Amino acid sequence: MSAKLWIEDGSRNDPKNQKGIHQLLSSTMLRGCGPYNNQEIAEIVESSGANLNCDTYEDGLLISLKCVESDAFKLLPLIGWMITKPVLQKDQIELEKDLTIKAIKRQKESTYQLAFDGWRKMAYLDGPYGHDPLGSIDDISKINKEHILPIASSLIHRKKNLVISGKFPSDVINYIENTNAFKCISKDFTNKSQLYKNNNKFDIISKPQASLCTCSLNTKQVILLLGKTTIRYDNKSDILLRLLSCYLGYGMSSLLFKVLREKYGLVYEAGVYHPIRENQIPFIMHASTTEEKAIITLQLLKECWEKIINIEISPEELNLVKTKYRGQMAHSLQSISQRAEHKAHLLGIGLKKDHDKEILLRLESITSKEIKDAANKYLREPLLSVCSSKEVIRKISKDWEI
Repeated sequence: MSAKLWIEDGSRNDPKNQKGIHQLLSSTMLRGCGPYNNQEIAEIVESSGANLNCDTYEDGLLISLKCVESDAFKLLPLIGWMITKPVLQKDQIELEKDLTIKAIKRQKESTYQLAFDGWRKMAYLDGPYGHDPLGSIDDISKINKEHILPIASSLIHRKKNLVISGKFPSDVINYIENTNAFKCISKDFTNKSQLYKNNNKFDIISKPQASLCTCSLNTKQVILLLGKTTIRYDNKSDILLRLLSCYLGYGMSSLLFKVLREKYGLVYEAGVYHPIRENQIPFIMHASTTEEKAIITLQLLKECWEKIINIEISPEELNLVKTKYRGQMAHSLQSISQRAEHKAHLLGIGLKKDHDKEILLRLESITSKEIKDAANKYLREPLLSVCSSKEVIRKISKDWEI
């Protein structure tokens, strides 16, 4: 059995100067809740051979429980207690602060992460998506229990969606509605209380002041990220951009693989980053190459970008892309855990439970012209982020023209 509880608003609702507070809350909730302390929770979960986690995303918090059916009634109350009565002991908060700071430092050892952080800051500025869910070291160092308490209290009033997949007790819904652990939560998980207010509203992002961001390191590696902020996931044009991301970066028949690897042998990694987000989704082509091949790699990335804006893909390519998309969707929903998480995520960002079926039905009628028009509308004037040596950055900066 897999249970996934999505709670609206994750790191996008971190208060100013408290970037990472949702991450601290989600990790500390596992260290004591309701009548149980840190050790007791660990014993309950581990003695059942179960798995209990809470992860922070930009759009929400995700509590995940995986267990066998016979242990459902023993473990499900932990999810309720995490929301309604987290203990939040000071020593456990300090421990999580230390672990989070170490995780951020490890991230900063990745050249790709540095390039992505630069692109994100350039694209989203100080907006809700402008920082990593882990937060910043400076902010986390200053956060204490008094800062976390109001965030923890707000969880009860936020919109929530619980999805249970696999084999579970037939009366599980009745149990959840009547058990003490869930008492303070509305029986209707999707009922959003007026007591909760999102602090960080999404406004139209002002045009970035620059289209190039660089990070200089003593490295022989070159990371190139070329991308644009786009539309909400519930926008009808989102599927058109999903098909484009398949066309560009999914599999060995993708445009980036054929051009950058097969034809020219320029990169050891290339692809497209296009996640599911409630708002202003990033659409990014990325490539890793060497100093000698950096300029030609960038030139080809720009040509691939221009191609999807200016040229309609052929009927054969369109059929292949649609097949890829169906396969990609099927591959991402193989396990009960994947299916529960995807469903909870979709419901959490305001979509219907049969959203995927509607998209697959619509897929048949989508044309190459629609895809090109969407690219023209949403993908013009991309932003470039580069992480490399000073000399390569100097050459790229001189060469960079959209």
